[in-house]
Amino acid sequence: MRHILCRARLQWLASSILRLKPPSLLGRMVGPSRVEALCTLTASNGLIHWTDSTTKSFQEQIVDALCLGERSKASSLLSELVRTVETLKANDFLLVLQYCARLPDPLFALETWKVMEEKEIYAGGKCYFYTVRALCKGGYLKEAFNLMGLLRENPAMYPLLPLYNSFLSACVQNESVNYANNCLELMEHQTVGNNEITYALLLKLAVLHQNLPAVHEIWKESIKYYSLNIISLRKFIWSFTRLRDLESAYVTLQYMVHMAFRGNSVIFKTAEGKLSDSRFDIPIPLNGHLSLKNCTKDNGIVPSVPENVDRSVTNPGKLGFEFNFGVESHGASRVSTSRPVKHVELPVMKLLRWSFSDVIHACADMQNCTLAERLISQMQNLGLEPSSGTYDGFLRAVVQARGFYDGMQVLEVMQQKNLKPYDSTLAAISVGCSKGLRLDLAESFLDKISKTPSPYPYNAFFEACDVLDRPERAVRMLAKMKKLNIQPDVRTYELLFSLFGNVNEPYEEGNMLSHVDVARRINAIEIDMMKNGIQHSHVSLKNLLRALGMEGMIKELTQYLHDAERPSSSLYALLGTPVYNVVLHSLVQAKETHMAVETFKIMKSRGISSDAVTYAIMINCCSTMKSARSAYALVSMMIRDGFYPETVTYTSLIKTLLGLDDFNEALKLLNQGKLDKVQPDVLLYNTLLQEACQKGKIDVIELIVEQMHREKIQPDPSTCHYVFSAYVDQGFYSTAMEALLVMSMRMISEDDDILEGKRAEFENLIVAEDMEALIIDLSKISMDDIHFALLHLRWCAMLGYTVSWLPNESQWAKRLSENYALLLEK
Repeated sequence: MRHILCRARLQWLASSILRLKPPSLLGRMVGPSRVEALCTLTASNGLIHWTDSTTKSFQEQIVDALCLGERSKASSLLSELVRTVETLKANDFLLVLQYCARLPDPLFALETWKVMEEKEIYAGGKCYFYTVRALCKGGYLKEAFNLMGLLRENPAMYPLLPLYNSFLSACVQNESVNYANNCLELMEHQTVGNNEITYALLLKLAVLHQNLPAVHEIWKESIKYYSLNIISLRKFIWSFTRLRDLESAYVTLQYMVHMAFRGNSVIFKTAEGKLSDSRFDIPIPLNGHLSLKNCTKDNGIVPSVPENVDRSVTNPGKLGFEFNFGVESHGASRVSTSRPVKHVELPVMKLLRWSFSDVIHACADMQNCTLAERLISQMQNLGLEPSSGTYDGFLRAVVQARGFYDGMQVLEVMQQKNLKPYDSTLAAISVGCSKGLRLDLAESFLDKISKTPSPYPYNAFFEACDVLDRPERAVRMLAKMKKLNIQPDVRTYELLFSLFGNVNEPYEEGNMLSHVDVARRINAIEIDMMKNGIQHSHVSLKNLLRALGMEGMIKELTQYLHDAERPSSSLYALLGTPVYNVVLHSLVQAKETHMAVETFKIMKSRGISSDAVTYAIMINCCSTMKSARSAYALVSMMIRDGFYPETVTYTSLIKTLLGLDDFNEALKLLNQGKLDKVQPDVLLYNTLLQEACQKGKIDVIELIVEQMHREKIQPDPSTCHYVFSAYVDQGFYSTAMEALLVMSMRMISEDDDILEGKRAEFENLIVAEDMEALIIDLSKISMDDIHFALLHLRWCAMLGYTVSWLPNESQWAKRLSENYALLLEK
């Protein structure tokens, strides 16, 4: 009877296996006859003893269930294995843990490990390794570290370095420097040692946490035990460039070149496609002082390399190699290249090219165009043809240093070499064109970009449109952004408020229709911000309020401010001094002085500090109110707050006094500013000239003009207008023309030698018959004041007046110098 029951039990187990096996694996199923052959029956206790083949089959079934996503079935099979088999070993779970490490599946690995603990199964090194690796890949660093800690309590278990490297790799992926330091301490306790893989992982962690001193510590530790190879040097160069240590990166690169052309580096490609060195990577002992925290690096310390490697970053020597696209050639390093380039292995050349590219990209980030040129020249001299990626970094360096025109020359070289530029390359040249206010060129390069996730080049285009007051071009580009699904950022919206926040042209007042249009535009921009999940910044809020102020929408401006002042508002945290300055300026410009004063009081009551701009605005408000007393009170408050009066302060005070027709006090205040070593500017003098022109005070105008000349402050077009208009209003036409000639010359330069040197160049423009050609030529001159000066001189010449290039010899200039000499010297 007992024999029949045991046989029935055996058949039931076999049928259970048949039921649990996935249909796709029927060819590998274990049938009843096979089960009978793989197990034996113990008559004493009736337990079944399974062989290794059977437990392997169980593991395969668990793995198959996990592959199919049937986790509950896998757990049932695991429980069935434990419940059915009497004697289990670590190898009976090895395939499952190996699969969990490969997938990864950290939760099932933990479940399996828990079963092994409950059964008190001794886990070998492989089980530890696969379990920890599954936990690391799954991001369970705490659990993985705790499991690694069990090695400390098990003297029979020899710690495996790949186990710790796997944990450090997970620290890199999860950017956890704390667990990495804990791992290093555990490795020291276990006397595991380090190998080059360990150092490479620590380098990645140091870069992730922007810890340059740690990279230098790793360098010092590495060179104690290793003769660094090409691959290791590449990793250090990558680290130095990412942490903006251009000097160390350059010196290490030259050492890498020195080693590569020495000819003793053997690099091969592994089965996984990775480049590796042929020598053995033997672990070295850990001294205990290597850590990713509390590292220090003395200024000026660079990696220790052989003495014959060039360390000069800024003073390259000249080579007999000419750079072939119009940029000055600089020397390469003093590295021996007697070994022919063709004898250097291709993998080594590939690593060299990558490292050169890294350093050149760092040059672009740090705006060191000179070194970038030097490295490109050295690459070509060594037979390392730059790739599209290398030119990407080089072009960015060139555009930043020299502008978009030289960048376009780099693009031409790439076209000659049949190298397709990256999208980032086109974006960089487009940004350069935008900064140069060349909208057509910038747009043409943006159109060539196939895909870019960054709105940065489009923002540069919008900024150029804002400078040139070309909102219609921005509308077209914004439509292209939408079509390409490029996500705007907060800078995009800051510029959109500046571009579309006001409707009227400059110097035009808003009206009811423009107010409706502005409100509609602002509302549309804010709705789009909400849709893209972007909150207001200080700049976007300022631009919005400034747009309302420019349109004269004072009611809407103050309402927006009051809504933002509510503590529950999302804008409450943005209300600082700059925002209030925009509101105060708009109110003063709109001559809403009472509202400006009330807003200033609210600002003070809320504990928001005032700065020099705030006081300048409020003193200007006092000039509108014609209250010198309030202006001086604000100056006292300003000094108590630690702001010393500046030029803009004196300008506002003088404007206040001029509003009261007190020219004497205004001139005294001007002299007081000079005694206080406040340097006046043309705007301050124009404030006096404007009021004197309106009041017909020729004596004040001549005094100010002579004072400007003595202080070498060049006039601007406004200065010429006030002086010329004052004489014309009084009927002194000849004097007005003479004064205009002198002032125009001084706009070009206050130095007679400079005027004489430019005489031949400018005289051709002044007497040119073709006015259109004159305007085209003048547009090439970046200084607007010179543009206006030459137009003034041309007009005088057309009216028959002699253009003298010695303005101080003019009778008008001599009379001013003689009449006001004594007064100005007091």
